[in-house]
Amino acid sequence: MTNDDRTLALNTGALIPRVGLGVWQAPRGAATRSAVATALSLGYRHVDTARIYGNEADVGAAIRESGLRRDEVFVTTKLWNDDQGYDRALRAFDQSLERMGLDYVDLYLLHWPVAGRRLESWRALEKLFAEKRARAIGVSNFLVPHLRELLDHAKVLPAADQVEVTPFLQQRETRALCAERGIVVEAYSPLTRGRKLGHPTVVGVAARVGRSPAQVLLRWGLQRGMVVLPKSTHAGRIAENAALWDFTLDDGALAELDALEEGLVTGWDPRDQD
Repeated sequence: MTNDDRTLALNTGALIPRVGLGVWQAPRGAATRSAVATALSLGYRHVDTARIYGNEADVGAAIRESGLRRDEVFVTTKLWNDDQGYDRALRAFDQSLERMGLDYVDLYLLHWPVAGRRLESWRALEKLFAEKRARAIGVSNFLVPHLRELLDHAKVLPAADQVEVTPFLQQRETRALCAERGIVVEAYSPLTRGRKLGHPTVVGVAARVGRSPAQVLLRWGLQRGMVVLPKSTHAGRIAENAALWDFTLDDGALAELDALEEGLVTGWDPRDQD
């Protein structure tokens, strides 16, 4: 990977920017609009929201007010659990578009592998993809068993799988299956929700490369082939989280970070989801 690899090609042929602004738990209203506006002004071109976050309308407003063309910003939102099932999923998608004030989204994801409903929900996403209102479709929190089931039934293969990935939770089996099937992995909570920013190994690598621990964790995700989705509403951190393209981690640093696996789940844990 070179420092210029700022996008990845989805299996649709579309390009997804490799650093996106996540807005999970960003307060609805001015805080989210300001965070998205700041990110776009700093060069971000990828914003990741979801119906359950409650801030789709603010994301849409900030994009419309940015002065950027719609095709310059990659927008992701997600289908929440209560809306899964074929008809409900179609209605929920329409409502998300209406809240955001957009004609389409670049990526629409099943937010969770809801047992008994995920395959019907996927059929709905395939319809949205055929209609080009969702330019790409994918999943979130799908691990190997969920992916294998979906791949056995899907007419359209998922373009992306958004899962929690950090050096402390590397999801190696899921990432290997995604690589085998051409599915882009998006790492959410790539900063461990702050829990491991003070870890001695991370701090030591950061000192050697002259960067922050947060930048080291994000750069690890990039060099391991993923999209990273750091969340922040603070302008300084939003800027810091994007300044990832003028340094690299050498093989030794990558090996140190790879050795940190401990199965640390900081958010939802789909391992027990049937």
